[in-house]
Amino acid sequence: MKKFNEVKELVAALEADADKFYNKANSAAGTRVRKGMQDLKNLAQAIRLEIQETKNKD
Repeated sequence: MKKFNEVKELVAALEADADKFYNKANSAAGTRVRKGMQDLKNLAQAIRLEIQETKNKD
């Protein structure tokens, strides 16, 4: 559950930069959002693997 909470925190942290990129045309904020989304992807994959391992133990 710890990693799932990290996903929620990461999405919340990206919200301000996403707003800056989409509503204020701040390209640097777009770069930060792209990096954050890559981190989110990697975290989601780690969660998927953790869940699969847990399922296979039973």
